Amino acid sequence: MLLVDGEPVSSSSPSVSSPTGSSGRELVAVLMGNPGLCAASERLRAAPERQISSGPEGPRHVYVFQREYATVDPARVELVGTDEMTTCVGVAVRNNKTGMTSISHMDFPKTVEGGFRQMLELLGDDNEPFDVHLIGGFDDASTKVVHSSGGKRSKQEGYSHPLCCKIVEVLHKSEQQFHLRSFCVLGNNTMTDSYGNARPIVGGFVMETSSGVVSPASFDMTSRCPDEIVRRIRVSVSSYDPSWKGKLLETYDTHADIFQIAPTCWMPDWAEIASSLNELSDSEILLQCSTSPAAEPPHFVETERRIWKYMMENPDWEDTFPKYKPRVFRWTDDGRWSRHS
Repeated sequence: MLLVDGEPVSSSSPSVSSPTGSSGRELVAVLMGNPGLCAASERLRAAPERQISSGPEGPRHVYVFQREYATVDPARVELVGTDEMTTCVGVAVRNNKTGMTSISHMDFPKTVEGGFRQMLELLGDDNEPFDVHLIGGFDDASTKVVHSSGGKRSKQEGYSHPLCCKIVEVLHKSEQQFHLRSFCVLGNNTMTDSYGNARPIVGGFVMETSSGVVSPASFDMTSRCPDEIVRRIRVSVSSYDPSWKGKLLETYDTHADIFQIAPTCWMPDWAEIASSLNELSDSEILLQCSTSPAAEPPHFVETERRIWKYMMENPDWEDTFPKYKPRVFRWTDDGRWSRHS
């Protein structure tokens, strides 16, 4: 069940007060109008953005890409976070007694229910509510065309709202209580650029595992590690791998304190698809490969081309995941992740 200020979410609609009968759309409407959550969103938007880098001097962190999740122990990991969120929503759930924290970067309603089961598995049993933060996504349904300096326009459908509806519906129907601390999504996380395009204000965040404090954040290329390109590839190809149906991608092994990049497979024709996509212009890549072409970060196209280059050079998934085994990385004394298998 969802709680705000210690009380169950309620409204004039009886279905919202009853977890078994609540709809995500009604819940989102109630939460968007809550003064406390609106104030919390305002504070988060106004907070300075933390710049996260890797290295022996920086705090140890775990980063998750789109459709990934990770659960971390505060005794080992100081920060956990994600970025590059446009229409996606970042979710952080924390057990306040133990500090155990699970984070995900959710992108599709059909992975929400199974994803929460994965996230809660290692947080422990607790009669006290877990803190939950929902950050990311924007009012993309309000902008039906994308404007650019060249005057191009393209239809843009809404992705964030259905995702938010599903997330709050699953949380509210759960037997576990969740104290909603942040709801910086949709209209609470939307700005308009100089071309009139809606875009998110907060596109990434980081949580301090010892305190549960959340801040806006961006991660540089050194901090989105390990195994960046392979993990990005999994996002696309996992949709066609039945073993990942309705699930988030496994990334970090909490007990062993290792990155264990769970395997996925892809068909050989993905190399041909990648080659064809790589022939597109930058503007065509944005329009064809993004759910929010006007809101993507500057490195989006370059990153897509790096993914396609890897797939063209490695058409057989077994070269990446021999015998369908995970790729394992361990933390070294010089502050980096090193591959062991």
